Amino acid sequence: MATRKPGTPYTCGDYREEMVLLGLRKHLAQGSLTSEEKTVIEKEIAELEKAMGMD
Repeated sequence: MATRKPGTPYTCGDYREEMVLLGLRKHLAQGSLTSEEKTVIEKEIAELEKAMGMD
């Protein structure tokens, strides 16, 4: 999802991306991850934020 223009409807896809991002951030905050797992999750978060126009 790119940055939405004002007045553009909020879609199921928008909601799904937000929930995926939330889940990744929650998983990252657990602290019981290996450094490799942490790196993978951080990369996924960065890619999703870029796709959502949050970077």
